[in-house]
Amino acid sequence: MPKSVAVLFARKDSIYKKMPECDVWDQVRDATKYAGNLPVVAHPPCRLWGKLAHMSTAPKSEMELARFSVRQVQRVGGVLEHPEGSRLWKEMGLPQQWEEDSLGFTLKVPQSWWRHRAAKMTLLYVSGMRMEDIPRVPLIQIIFNQPTALIATSRRGLSGKFCTQEEREATPEEFAQWLVAVAKICRKIK
Repeated sequence: MPKSVAVLFARKDSIYKKMPECDVWDQVRDATKYAGNLPVVAHPPCRLWGKLAHMSTAPKSEMELARFSVRQVQRVGGVLEHPEGSRLWKEMGLPQQWEEDSLGFTLKVPQSWWRHRAAKMTLLYVSGMRMEDIPRVPLIQIIFNQPTALIATSRRGLSGKFCTQEEREATPEEFAQWLVAVAKICRKIK
């Protein structure tokens, strides 16, 4: 099967590696070298952009990976995924949730719709399609795929089930399939 979507900044054990239509760029392949023309699904590191960035020991240079991802999504079309509250949107002048600009739009979705154990609220910046063309999520999927776990850095004072670090970082298979479907619709803008 020919490759139809490039996945940038995938985990080493990414579900995308099992999807034959995906050209997967992980740390070994170095996603910053991607210069192709396939639409992209970008999962750049978020730890320096999120609410807990002050706790991260990652080098500040890692922030450039998210900026690179925005430029790629705007160049060839596709979708960028980052957690709710990411400061990337403000820095790069991206539209706020449910808003559009000349290059794309932003959605906020819970990954629990695609069987993540936690709600995991996520921002998606999509470039290369109109908002009304986004693939729909079946209502039955939204109703029955409710969160059963929490994401927390500290469990003090909390009760219930918690996601492991791997669960926090991994993309659920159904969500990956949906993101690839979104990217396939996107077209080059610039």
